[in-house]
Amino acid sequence: MISPFDRRRWTLLPLRLAAGAGFLIHGLAKYQRGPEKFAKLLQFVGTPFPLPTAWMVTLLEIGGGLALITGAFVSLVALPLIVAMVVATFTVNGRYGFSAVNTIGLTLKGPLFGPPGYEINLVYIAALIALALSGPTALSVDDWWSRRR
Repeated sequence: MISPFDRRRWTLLPLRLAAGAGFLIHGLAKYQRGPEKFAKLLQFVGTPFPLPTAWMVTLLEIGGGLALITGAFVSLVALPLIVAMVVATFTVNGRYGFSAVNTIGLTLKGPLFGPPGYEINLVYIAALIALALSGPTALSVDDWWSRRR
């Protein structure tokens, strides 16, 4: 039995919170703009059923982000989030190279950025794999639930 004060339990907490916040914020942005706009992007890259897919991804990111933040069902929710990141890499971000920040010019107001590459997708995938394999972390529903059993 690991002590609640064992630092190993706390190691991945910042990663879980950051990844969760990232997914939640991206999902909320899609929802606020309207999944219909995201569906247009999906249609452009040839995704079948773009509107239902847009809704599914939007809700997955919101729900998955909340699950990660609260530490609930982390191993379970990691898989569909990883799939979403892999699909995004091959359909959207992969064509722009690795770098998440592509500077394509300079204006009087500062640098002009192009579309992001797949770097961030890989970071999210790595974070999700680490979280799924690590077991419950501190301050998580999963940890609370495992202690009650």
